[in-house]
Amino acid sequence: MKLKTGDKVVVIAGKSKGKEGTIIRILKDENKVVVESANMVKKHIKPNGQQNGSIVEREAAIHASNVMIIDPKTKKPTRIGHTTNKAGKKVRVSKKSNENLD
Repeated sequence: MKLKTGDKVVVIAGKSKGKEGTIIRILKDENKVVVESANMVKKHIKPNGQQNGSIVEREAAIHASNVMIIDPKTKKPTRIGHTTNKAGKKVRVSKKSNENLD
């Protein structure tokens, strides 16, 4: 997966299409990501001895193919490529502006 925690992304498909946010968590086994304030679902909390039951809203996972990283230069969705820097280290780059993403 080319996405990392903390990347600024835009949702390109689904009920949250068009929303922007940062990646909170990555679920590598399922190829999914959790994006801040996107794909909100209601979660029912069962009451126990210390607290009352309630309904809370939280982010649900989105498939990684339904989000695109935002280019830091043009502020538009872009694909991710890889190249090597002068030190010989592999880095992620934006396909639109060839800007370094790391």
